[in-house]
Amino acid sequence: MAHSRDYMARLGFDARELASRRLFFQLGDDDLARLATLRPFAERHNDAIVDAFYNELLLQHPESRLFFTDPAVLHRAMSAQKQYFLQLFSGVCDLDYVEDRLRVGTTHQRIGVDPKWYLGAYAHYLRLIAARLFQEQGSTSDSDALFRSIQKRVFFDMSIAIETYIAVGVETIQRQEAAIRELSTPVIQIADQVLLLPLVGALDAERARQVMEALLARVVESQARVLIVDIAGVPVVDTRVANHLLQTTESVRLLGATTILTGIRAQIAQMLVQIGVDLSAMHTCASLQEGLVLALSMTGRVIRSK
Repeated sequence: MAHSRDYMARLGFDARELASRRLFFQLGDDDLARLATLRPFAERHNDAIVDAFYNELLLQHPESRLFFTDPAVLHRAMSAQKQYFLQLFSGVCDLDYVEDRLRVGTTHQRIGVDPKWYLGAYAHYLRLIAARLFQEQGSTSDSDALFRSIQKRVFFDMSIAIETYIAVGVETIQRQEAAIRELSTPVIQIADQVLLLPLVGALDAERARQVMEALLARVVESQARVLIVDIAGVPVVDTRVANHLLQTTESVRLLGATTILTGIRAQIAQMLVQIGVDLSAMHTCASLQEGLVLALSMTGRVIRSK
C-alpha cells in the first residue's frame, strides 16, 4: 500500500508544483509571515478551539461521532488536531509540510472519513478560528488580512487532502479490479503440466484480453503441455467468442501446449457448425470428465478404478 511519499510522486508534487499551487491559491510569503505572527494567538487558543471543534461538532453529529467511540482514538485525534492547528501558523509551506498533509489525507480516507465530513469539518473549524481572532483583535483591516491568510492556508491544505482522497480511491478500485480479474479468470493446475480454465459468464473483448494475459502467464510459469478450456458455463458461443478461443489456442500452441475444449453442449455444437468455425486446431470433448481423461493420457497418465 502506498505511503505519503509515494503519493507525492504519483501526484507530481515537486518544488515546481508546490510553487504553482501556492501561486494559484495566492498563498504568498507575506501570508506565511503574517501567519507566523499569529503563533502566540494559536498557542493561547489551541486547546479551546480544538476542544470546541470536537465537542460542538464531531461528537454531536450522530455519524461523525461513530469515528470516536474509542476514548484512546479520540485522545489521539485531538492531540493530532492540536499539533496541526499550530502548524497552520508555522510560517512554513515546503514539501515536508505537503507530505504531512498527504499523510493525513490518506489516513482519513482509509478510516472511512468521507469528503463531506472533511469539508464540513473544515468550514466549522474556520468559523471557530474567526470567532476567536475577531474577538481578540476586533474587526479591523489588519484582522481581516490575517483571516484571509488563514483561509488561503486552509484551502491550500484542503486541496491536497481532496487529491489524496481521489488517489487513494483510484488505488483501491485498481486493487479491487485486479482481484475481480483474478477471480473471473481462474487458471487451475490439476496435474503436473496440465491446466484447467473454466469459463463462466459472457466473454466480451475486455474479458477475453484479461483471460489471455492470465492464461499465457500461467502456461509459461507452469511449463504446461495441456490446457483444458471448459465452456460449459458460457451462455452463448458466437463468432466473436469462437475467435477468442481460436486465438487462445494458437497462442498456447506457440508456447508448446495443446488445447482441449470441453463443455460443448448440443446447441453450441450446432451453432459452431452453422457459423463455420474450424476447431480442428484443438481437441474437443463433450464433458470436462472426458477432457480430464484425455489430458492425463497426453501427459502419460491413466485413471484406474481401485
